[in-house]
Amino acid sequence: MKKIAYFLFLLLFFTSCKSAFSVSEKKILYSEADSPAKVLKITNKKDSLILRTSSKNIKNIKNEDLSQLVKKLYLTMVTEDGVGIAAPQIGINRNVFLFYRLDQDEKSVEVAINPRIISHSKELICFQNDGCLSVPGKYGNSKRYSWIKVKYIDQNGKKVKQKFYGGTRSGDYTGIIFQHEFDHINGKLYIDKICN
Repeated sequence: MKKIAYFLFLLLFFTSCKSAFSVSEKKILYSEADSPAKVLKITNKKDSLILRTSSKNIKNIKNEDLSQLVKKLYLTMVTEDGVGIAAPQIGINRNVFLFYRLDQDEKSVEVAINPRIISHSKELICFQNDGCLSVPGKYGNSKRYSWIKVKYIDQNGKKVKQKFYGGTRSGDYTGIIFQHEFDHINGKLYIDKICN
């Protein structure tokens, strides 16, 4: 009996080490695996607690659970017609988000794993009509840096160092999208940065 208990302990220990995700997070990831996730809303008390919690870095980026998270985020973002989405918005407090690269001709979606803003403009701009999938039916103007320099790991495991710019919705506002999603992994929302 002791041998079986010991074997089960070792099995649980080693299988849990392979993934950066908890059992409850895996439930979100693999529940209807090929379907979008439910987007958490600030109007729900339980959802709000998750949205207001700072996220943790991903330690093992070569992980099938991380791939499933990216897939789930993408399906959800496309279904909800968003330009970005962060893992906390589907109930997973990990430092991962997707964002549209409006600075590129093909306007591709990129994954940011363990992102950091390493420098930014001194100047703040008032970005018009910021909105959020987690703040339903509301829009507001938010304070944002006019440019940011960032570091992150992309979907291919490549380290990226990039400068993004802000601006208006009619131009390239990749930097605004990045800042908005970066706020999510830090437990913040655009409604915390309202300007006139």
